[in-house]
Amino acid sequence: MQKHDLEEFEYERNGLRLRLRKPSAVAPVTPRTIPLSEIVVAAAPGPAPPSAPSPPREPTPESGRSDDIHIIKSPIVGTFYASPSPGSEPFVTVASHVEAGQVLCIIEAMKLMNEIESDVAGEVARIFVENGHPVEYGEPLFGIHPHRKK
Repeated sequence: MQKHDLEEFEYERNGLRLRLRKPSAVAPVTPRTIPLSEIVVAAAPGPAPPSAPSPPREPTPESGRSDDIHIIKSPIVGTFYASPSPGSEPFVTVASHVEAGQVLCIIEAMKLMNEIESDVAGEVARIFVENGHPVEYGEPLFGIHPHRKK
C-alpha cells in the first residue's frame, strides 16, 4: 500500500472479503466533523506553552491612546490568516495605515475564505490573533486608532 500510495484496498473473491485501510485514510474526515470542539478547546483558559505565548485578547493602554481604539471583531468562527497565501506578506502589520473597506485578514470557515475589511480609516495599533489560530464570533482581531476628521 505504501509503495503504490494507496489509502484503501478492498478485495473480494469466493465469498471472502478483505479490506485494508491506512489510518491516514480516515484522518481527513475527523477534523471536519468536529471543528467547533477544536475551537472550544483552543479557547479554553489555561497557561500557554512557553514556546508559543498567547496574544492578549483585550486592549491595554498604550501611550495614553487606549480610549480612542476601535476594535475590529470576528464576524464568524473560523481560522485567522494574516496574509492572502502562505509565504506572502501580511495584509497589515502594527503601525500600518488602513482605509475603510481595506482587507485586514482572511477568516477561513468551512473551506470558504472570508475577507475581513476595516470599517474605519486609521492606524493599526494591535493585532490580537496570531496567524493560523482559531477565532470565535465576536473575538477581537484588530485594534485601530481611527483618523480624526479635520
